[in-house]
Formats: sequence, structure tokens, C-alpha cells
Amino acid sequence: MIGRWLLRIGLVLLILLVLIGAGGALWFYRASRQPFPPIQGAISLPGLRAPVTVIRDRWGVPHIYASNLHDLFMAQGFVHAQDRFWQMEFWRHIGTGRLSEMLGKTTLNQDRFIRTLGWNRAAQQDLEALGPEERAILEAYAAGVNAYLERNRDRLPLEFTLFRLFGRRWEIEPWQPLHTVAWAKVMAWDLGGNWDDELLNARIVQKIGPERLSELVLPYPPDRPIIVPTAVAETSPPEETARALLDLGRELQRITLGDAPDLGSNNWVVAGSRSITGKPILANDPHLSIQMPSIWYEVALHCEPVTPECPIQVAGASFPGVPGVVIGHNDRIAWGVTNLGPDVQDLYMERVNPENPLEVEFQGKWEPMQVITEEIRVAGQAEPVRLPVRITRHGPVINDVVEALTRTQTLYAFRWTALEPSRIVRALLRLNRAQNWEEFHEALADWDVPGQNFVYADVDGHIGYQATGRVPIRARGNGLVPVPGWSGEYEWIGYVPYEEMPRRLDPPEGFIVTANNAVVDPSYPHFLAAVWDYGDRAQRIVDLLRAKERLSIEDMAAIQNDPFSLAAQAIVPYVLNLSFEDPLARQAQEILRAWDFRATPDQPGPTIFETFLKHLLHEAWVDELGEEILEDLLTGGSHNRYWARWALAQPDLSWWDDLRTPQRESRDDIIRRAFAQAVAELRTRLGGDPRAWTWGKVHTATFTHGTLGQSGIRPIEAIFNRGPYAASGTSAAVNNVGFNVQKGFVVRSLPSLRFIASTASWADSRFIHTTGQSGLPYHPHYDDFIPMWLKGEYHPMLWSREEVERSAEGILRLQP
Repeated sequence: MIGRWLLRIGLVLLILLVLIGAGGALWFYRASRQPFPPIQGAISLPGLRAPVTVIRDRWGVPHIYASNLHDLFMAQGFVHAQDRFWQMEFWRHIGTGRLSEMLGKTTLNQDRFIRTLGWNRAAQQDLEALGPEERAILEAYAAGVNAYLERNRDRLPLEFTLFRLFGRRWEIEPWQPLHTVAWAKVMAWDLGGNWDDELLNARIVQKIGPERLSELVLPYPPDRPIIVPTAVAETSPPEETARALLDLGRELQRITLGDAPDLGSNNWVVAGSRSITGKPILANDPHLSIQMPSIWYEVALHCEPVTPECPIQVAGASFPGVPGVVIGHNDRIAWGVTNLGPDVQDLYMERVNPENPLEVEFQGKWEPMQVITEEIRVAGQAEPVRLPVRITRHGPVINDVVEALTRTQTLYAFRWTALEPSRIVRALLRLNRAQNWEEFHEALADWDVPGQNFVYADVDGHIGYQATGRVPIRARGNGLVPVPGWSGEYEWIGYVPYEEMPRRLDPPEGFIVTANNAVVDPSYPHFLAAVWDYGDRAQRIVDLLRAKERLSIEDMAAIQNDPFSLAAQAIVPYVLNLSFEDPLARQAQEILRAWDFRATPDQPGPTIFETFLKHLLHEAWVDELGEEILEDLLTGGSHNRYWARWALAQPDLSWWDDLRTPQRESRDDIIRRAFAQAVAELRTRLGGDPRAWTWGKVHTATFTHGTLGQSGIRPIEAIFNRGPYAASGTSAAVNNVGFNVQKGFVVRSLPSLRFIASTASWADSRFIHTTGQSGLPYHPHYDDFIPMWLKGEYHPMLWSREEVERSAEGILRLQP
């Protein structure tokens, strides 16, 4: 993304260290260590109303004790900035479409896209709609970040030093509430819709027609938890248009939460009747892209004393840049989230007035478009880039920011619920203080984007589930492909009422599981989504929960780390039923025969299976769809695995016939061909002994810094990145450590945290995220979570102040 500047930094840094020798090493040592924050003693923090105590435990988790809400959230802003300010700086530039101020013209296309969609404009309207209490909390949080900046202008993280060393300077402005609200738009973009599915489906329709699309976009499987119907819409844009949009959108994903195919999550909750404690146990592990530092920051917030004016007692995962706790527990309830994945984005094709390019047709009449101008400042350029943005009744027109669309007559407008006023900040803050199911349910009424599956447990023994999100009701169509905007037939005519969103309380089976699978059955009156995860993770979790009458915290941890592949269990027998002449293929076949379907680093079985599956799908699809579509369709994710299982059960399915040959191929012909290709690939890549084709050699995790970790310059990457490490798990396993088969089996998505809450005793709760609390390279807490995460270990979530003080690494007193 910023390759040339990284190259300059890497080369000049290396020259400095060689030429200056010990002096250069000392400079680098000081530059990398001076940002380390004080964690002991007392410091003055102007703006506080009373003293605040920050106790960091031995895992680097800050436990903040304050006597009022203003000081509590001001201190959270301060400690977030102490440990993660570079991450916060980068994120706020993403959320407001201002990356080019930092990184120059290499990110101008991303900024143009973000500013056209209007994340910044939407965030501003959300901010203006906040109530006085929410605004006061955001302002207190911002005051804490700015107090950090005032104290540390000359001790900022190493990334700032390296960029400034080579002329990349930008104004580090005060933190504003807008920057917090804008991050919600980034999250909504990555988790909130099906724009990429629409565009891929449109390209497939261009190749094979809408009827055969239904053979690729399959209904939710009947043998997985809960079923939903799916449907196909009628219209599609040109292949070149759809591909260009996909490429730009995925580049944007790469700089936010990632573009891996297995972004999702698991969560479940078990009632006291099914637990050995006699009280509910809740578990959650969100699956996001691999990155350095972790997207999450663990924190505990305590009002001391607890009063009606200061009621917060909460611990768990937060986002740097956002006050409060997103996933965790307070003194009465625990909650976890997975992505609901509702279809909340639509592309509308607009017909332009040939006599006035600023008008589009709607139901036989011409309507004017709104036109606004965005100014984008670019590092190294004196004048800003001025970007006119056209907006129809359906949303911003994206033609001007996608090169292929500049040559089309049809305009494409983007409608998305996140561009409408949102109340998610209010929901988060109310959630943190909810004391029972009723207050939890009421708080989530405001959680409009992104739509999520919440599971719930409380100290009184209740468990529950609540779906959230503003989901459009369409007059026609189900959002699988772009639709005509001029007819009025595909308009949004309302939203699913919150009280009609799916929910459950204390189900008779004694547990609730969500894993991005279908959450409604065919009798549900509203359309939520056409495509869900195909249910392997959900099924495996249900199976493991049912395997014991009573479940412990240790059982929850074992389930979260379970690497069993239901896909392999279903697909491998088709390989075992055939004979092969090649001795190496027979050896590989015998390894599969002995494999227990667990994707662990020491076994060759997962490597052979995943390589075979890649070739099987390629050979089934490539003759009809072509290589370009397969670059996006063939990922190795949940859809691919279910499609293979579905197709293999039909030996005479037309997809098995290779249209490039004169004869008609059968299923078994393609299996033999794909397995031979897999064995040949692995022989070339890993040698002639299949026993040495272990999963850990190819399925490796490298925690990569978002800006400076992808330069190809080893000295720079060694500073910021950690890895590679052999990793357990695989795509669609409960331990969903995913990859994109087009780019090998290197880890691209993973359980970004693992959280287990015990309502019987909060002190028995457990937590881990991927890297460490600090975002500062060489800090002791920069990478200390990595070995624990890899081994499936956790640290205890300390709760009482006595426990925290016994494990204290440092006690910092913040004075007004």
C-alpha cells in the first residue's frame, strides 16, 4: 500500500545502523522505547474532576477506578492512547476517508471511495443526533486521548518517528467525538452487508444465466441448525463493472478488518441446568482478520463507589478509540456477539436524463441529484483533490470512483443502512450498564448497524438471544444482484420492527448457539438474508454441547479450540472409495484413511484434504465460469465446502462434465484428476514423503502490522511483525482459523479473541486476544498473548479489586 515509502525507510534505516554503528543502535533503542507509558506513580491529568486509579495487572490489562462517569471514560481514553495511539490514528483516518493525508496518493482511491459513500457525512449526522449523556461521555473520552497527546508530543509511537524521518508529516490533531463515531462505520462496512456477494453473483449471471446461479448459491442445508429459504433476483451489470467494484471494495477491506473469506464468529450460552456450576456459562470468539496489534483491547471499568450517577462495573473487550466494552460482562450480566449478516446494502442502477446529466429517472419522471464536493488533502500535494459526489434517492453514485464505471451510461447508486442516522453509541453505553434481560433487550433496540447476534446470561440464571440491526423491507427482490432504480419496484418500504427481530429467552434445550448460521426458519415473516454461513461450526458446537449432561468452563475452552472438520468428514470418503495407480497418491490416500479429521499442525491429513478440495472445486467450475470468476468464488470458505458436499452426492451432476474435452466426465473422473493434481502440487512444494506434508508447514500465522508490516523489507517487518507460527484449526471448524486458497493456506482470519464468562463467579471467567495489550514494538505486552493464543490458553479475568491488586504490575494514580 505504501511500498515506495517503506522501501526508503527500510534502506535508510539499514544505512543509518551500519554507518552510525552503536550510535544508530542507541538512537533506535531510544526511539522504540521512549513511547512506553508510565504505569507506576502519580501524574497530573488536567480535566479530571477527582483522582483516578489505574491498576495494570500482569497481563497488561488496565483496571480503572473512578468516582464519576466523566473521569472513568476520560481515563479509558488516556490508557487507550498510551498503548494504542498509532492504531487509533490510523483508524480515524480510515473512518473519515483521510488516509491520503498520512500516506499520500497511494491511498487516494480508497479515500475517494469512502468519501463518496459518505462515512464521514454519516458519522457527523450520528454525532449530531446524540443525546447529552452520550455526547458527554464521548467528549470525556476525547479529553483523555488529548491529555495523552499533550504529555507525549515528543514521545509518540515508533511509527510516527519513522514516517517523519523521511518527510511524511501530517498534523496530529486533537481527538474528537467524530473520530469515535466514524469507527462504527468501518465496522458496519466490514460486517454489515452483501455488496461483494451481489457483484460476484452478477458476474456469474453474465457467464451462465440466472437459472444456473441457483446451483451455486445454494439454500441453507436441511441437516444444519435452522433453515431459511433463498431467492434470486433478475438483473446484473456488466462483468467488467462488477469486477472493478469488487477489486476496489476488497482493497478497502484489506486496510480495515481484512478480506478473508471466514470473517464471522461463534457464540453460545449454556443454562445452569446444563453447567456444573448450576449457573449459566457464556462463550464468544469473533473471527476477524489477522493483524498486529490486535483489533481488541481488554479493559475493566469500575465506578467506585457505585452510585445511580456512576453505575458502571464492566470488563471485557474494547476497541481503541471507543469508550466502553463491546464484549464482556458487568456485575449482573454477560454478553457476546456474532455477525448476523443481514442484507442491508443494495446497488441500484440509475437511468440518466440524456439532456441533463444531473437528473435520473424515477417512475417515468426526472429527479435532480444532490451534488456535494468533498476535499481530500494528499501528502506531498499543495492543493486538495476536489471530488464531486452525486447522490440520488437511493444513495451516493459510485461511478466516479470506479474507473470501469466512468465508461458506462448507467449510474450505480449505493444504498446502505449505515448511511442513515444510527444510535449505536447509545446502545453500547446502555448495554454496559444493563442489569437484567429487560434492560439488555431495551439497550439493543438502538443497535442498528452492524446487525449482530447477541447471546446473554445473567446471575439470576437466565439465558437469551437477541438479533439486532436495521433490516430493510423491500417491495421486491432479495438483494442478490443489483436492481433497476428507475422503476420503483425495488424500493425499501420500511424496516423490520425491532420487536419482530428474532429472540429467545430460557429455551427448553438449555443452550443457544449462533455461528453466523441461519437464525430464522421459513415461517419467519421477514427477509433477513439470502445467504448464511452453511452451518458446520454451529452443528459441531451443538454436537459437543449435547455430548455431556453438564458442562464446565474447561469444556467451553475445549469447544472454542476444537479443530475438527465436518467438511473433511463428509468429503474424504469419496476419495477413499477410489483406487489410484500412482504410489504417492496411494500413500496420500492412506494418510487420509487414518486421519481423525482434526486440523492440527503435526498432521499431514489437513494439508492433503485442503489441497484436494481446492483442485476439486477448480476442476468442477473453471470450464464454465473461467479463471477470473474463480479468483473470487474459490476461497475455501463455508460456501465452497458445502457446495462440494452437495455436488459430490450427485455423481451425474452436470458440473462434473469438463466442457473443454470431447468426452463426458463423471464425478469420479474429476475426483481422480483433482487428487492427482493435489499430490503433484504437494510433491513439488513439500517433497516426496507425504508424511512430511504436515499442516503446520503451510498453515502459518503471521501477525502483520497494518501499515509498516507489508513492505518486503525485512528490517522493517522484523520490528513490527511477529511470526510465522504453525497454527491449529481450519476454515469452517469451530477453531475457525481461515485462509484464502488462492493465496495458499497462510492464515488470513482467526478467532480474534476468546472469552468465557462464568455467572457463578466472575473471577472464574477467562479471556485472551491474539497479540498483546500494547501496540508498541518491543514492549513486554506487545506480543505476550501470542503463545497463549496459539496453545488455546487463557488468562483469568480479574474482577474484585483485591484480586487485581494482588496481580498488579503497576498502579498509576491520575490527579486532576
